[in-house]
Amino acid sequence: MKSTLFSLLLLPALTGLTAQDVTFTITNPSATQRTDAAIRVPSAELVEHLGLTSGTPLHFIAKGREIPYQAIDADRDGTTEAYLLLLDVAGNGSATVTPRALKPGETAPTFPQRAQAELSHKVDGNWEDREYMGGRFVNVDSLSVPPEHTDHSWYLRYEGPGWESDLVGYRFYLDWRNATDVFGKKTPDMVLQDVGQDGFDSYHEPADWGMDVLKVGSALGVGTLATWHDGHALRVEETDSVAATIAENGPVEGRIRTRYYGWKIGDRTTDVVSELSIQAGSRLTRHDVSLSEPLENLATGLVKLEDSEVLHGQSGDWSYLATYGPQSLAKDLLGLAVIYRTADELEVTEDDHSHVVVLSPTDNQLTYYFLATWEQDTQPILSKEAFSDYLSEQLDRLNQPVNLTYAGR
Repeated sequence: MKSTLFSLLLLPALTGLTAQDVTFTITNPSATQRTDAAIRVPSAELVEHLGLTSGTPLHFIAKGREIPYQAIDADRDGTTEAYLLLLDVAGNGSATVTPRALKPGETAPTFPQRAQAELSHKVDGNWEDREYMGGRFVNVDSLSVPPEHTDHSWYLRYEGPGWESDLVGYRFYLDWRNATDVFGKKTPDMVLQDVGQDGFDSYHEPADWGMDVLKVGSALGVGTLATWHDGHALRVEETDSVAATIAENGPVEGRIRTRYYGWKIGDRTTDVVSELSIQAGSRLTRHDVSLSEPLENLATGLVKLEDSEVLHGQSGDWSYLATYGPQSLAKDLLGLAVIYRTADELEVTEDDHSHVVVLSPTDNQLTYYFLATWEQDTQPILSKEAFSDYLSEQLDRLNQPVNLTYAGR
């Protein structure tokens, strides 16, 4: 699924140029500085503008320094489809980037891991009815969920795939619940690889790294995919089979691709491809959804919890539904939000468990975002007003994406 987050404004192709002849400029049209702006640059365009052969490995320089980047292979065929760059751009400012081909024998630069995704399940044990007994956890790139697996099977570490940035972590239950939960983090380090290793649900207790901070229950948690059916939000509960893949694993982006075959909603059935991605320096998870058959009333939302206040906002093409208050499992401040295109909104409603926004896909595809912020994280947001300001800033980033233009030197 192609990203629509960044607008790429390209000049006509420059022919006969080498990597030393070409630069590109990242421009921020907003008055607000973009810290950790993620820029997706298609490989085909770089090959065309640099006059290089396809597959030539690259690195990127700005102000004499290496820019953190990640080579993206979305379809996992071994070919780099794009480069995801991470840099800061001043408000109403720009940054000039020089791509360079790696010299023969030159090692590609490495960067700190600031985003990751993982999936871990047990091996060397055995199934007894619906429980996996014994064994040890191993990380895998993909998994077809076995038919024996259900909630509390002790088979998946923290019950499903996880993804995180240096600001926050998330997981979803890879079983009939298919709901999204939040790991609050007290460190910018990557932590998921250690979560749940010292006891199946130890992450519910405070630890040096943080803890599970959200009570999900029968609700939508934060940003869970559902449909509005018979007056309530129905999660992706009844399916024929499910398979999950770690599509990207840092250092700039973590991405999980899940395929739900035969999702049944009443007398209707559709296949679903769900892509959840997070980028370094961001709390936002982007959720790209693709359906095999039309389903007009998809939904997402937030769990209803006591002592929280519901917030709404809209600017330009984007809107948010949010809650804020002392609603974490640590009994302290937690902010939750879903961000969606205003044009996709059919209804903002609720059921017994969740605050819900009903959304209409376009051509069987839908994109929305969700996020969480915790009082004890490394960049805490400590008031409702500050959280509202933060959400307004996220709408501004979506309404005014950074632009990329090529030029010769």
